[in-house]
Amino acid sequence: MSGFKKAFVLVAALGLAGCSTSPWDDSSLGNSGGTGVAGSNLDPASPAYFQETIGDRVLFLVDQSALNPTAESILQGQARWLTANADYSVTIEGHADEQGTRIYNLALGERRANAAREYLISQGVSGSRIQVVTYGKERPLEICSAESCYANNRRAVTVLAGGLTG
Repeated sequence: MSGFKKAFVLVAALGLAGCSTSPWDDSSLGNSGGTGVAGSNLDPASPAYFQETIGDRVLFLVDQSALNPTAESILQGQARWLTANADYSVTIEGHADEQGTRIYNLALGERRANAAREYLISQGVSGSRIQVVTYGKERPLEICSAESCYANNRRAVTVLAGGLTG
């Protein structure tokens, strides 16, 4: 056998030796107390869980920045998650639908982001962990001239930052 083949076989053997004897053993992945794989949407401390299970966005009515009960419920979940995961800070993005002027929608997006920010602060999240930015109608989630598209574009989105400190 050539030197390359011997080295390859040795590396392959060492790699296999480090494998778990059980094909379903994920204990070495550092899951959170058996509640899910670290970093996945099954791990309650992961950004994927925050986005998919808690919810990262709240929706608003036409020309409104007031939070409805559904939005408050989502923001309560976000506040609980942020309290439990203090390494994260957030940026709340305010958005509007395509109707209206650019300047009006930038201001409306800012009011929506600030409404979400103030609610999180009222739930105990430090204001120093929350930034706001407005995109107005500049970053639509959906593009069409139907109310269903407009409704999805009237939103505030909480974007996580940080959490990578070990």
